[in-house]
Amino acid sequence: YLQWMAENGYKRSTREVYARGLKQFSVFIKQRKCTFEAIFTEDTLRQFKKTGKSYQRPAIYGLSRYLFDQKKISRPLSARNDIVKLPTIYEGYLAYYQQKESWTDRNRRQARRVLCALHDYLQKEQIDLKRLVIEHVDAFLAQFFVPFSPSTQRAYRSKLRGFLTYLYRERNIIKRDLASFIVAKRHYGLSKPPKFLRPDEIKKLFAGFNLSSDSEIRTYAMMHLAYSLGLRPQEVALIRLDDISFSKAELTLTDRKNNRPIVLPIPDTALKAVAAYRIAARPQSKHNTLFLSLHPPYRPVSPNTIGQHIRKVMKAAGLPSTAYWLRHTYAQNLLESGATVFEVKEMLGHDDIESTQKYLHVHTKLMREVLFNETL
Repeated sequence: YLQWMAENGYKRSTREVYARGLKQFSVFIKQRKCTFEAIFTEDTLRQFKKTGKSYQRPAIYGLSRYLFDQKKISRPLSARNDIVKLPTIYEGYLAYYQQKESWTDRNRRQARRVLCALHDYLQKEQIDLKRLVIEHVDAFLAQFFVPFSPSTQRAYRSKLRGFLTYLYRERNIIKRDLASFIVAKRHYGLSKPPKFLRPDEIKKLFAGFNLSSDSEIRTYAMMHLAYSLGLRPQEVALIRLDDISFSKAELTLTDRKNNRPIVLPIPDTALKAVAAYRIAARPQSKHNTLFLSLHPPYRPVSPNTIGQHIRKVMKAAGLPSTAYWLRHTYAQNLLESGATVFEVKEMLGHDDIESTQKYLHVHTKLMREVLFNETL
């Protein structure tokens, strides 16, 4: 399961947290001498929770879903917060914002998950919701955030802020709006603006291809899609043959991080690169996925593989960068062409505007041209 996580682009920090959690769970089930059939049951999970390791549940749920997909178990564990009805105040908030914000299923699950955890925490600590103060919220988040990456923490933080504002403004349950007091820890290494490539570096990068091998033809097509459409390696890996309309020069992305499908126009150079790969380098296979491995058995490539091949080409061109630099360059190009930050958010498939606003910190070209009559 951990190997599968690595191949599908999960962050190293997340995999390390999951590995520790699953090791603890493994020790627990060995001590209890559980049969294989009894491992992934709600009763076992309840007993494990009593050991104080309830924050490891995401890893266990993930493993059960993986084993279910591999047909190793008859059914996966169902997350408790997806099936248990919360007290009226929590359900009222979920219904209110579902109607107001038109949440996606992903947003709804995130909100329910963090509210379920908050409710459990307040019950355990015997804290009345009416007496909630920011110190309680900080203590809860310190425990709840243990298994999650910074980006996932940001999403949960946003949902919790909404709930606290709802308690204050809509229900008058708490005496002040605590939402503004929920802030992230300062991670100076993570706060750097996205890095991108200059026009001359892009030309140098693509000019370095001689397209003499199937691997180069495939990487060339991958890079054109990542650069021309701002796609994540995960999104490139999930493209299917029937997602591309050559007659309309369009790509339909259905498997996006924010669960919002989008149709993107494919530039002529990118379309030709994909066509060349399909005709000259893509092996015959039963798989409908566009990008496949080069040797039998031909299987869909992982996001990690895509990132590694793009990084290899960049290194050969003397550009110490990663596949995500192509995505960041795409965002910069959109801003410089006059797109608004909200339009860029939609094109990039961001869940929240905070992710998109990072690009504004490095968008200096237009500002300098206007203020100083200076070009870069």
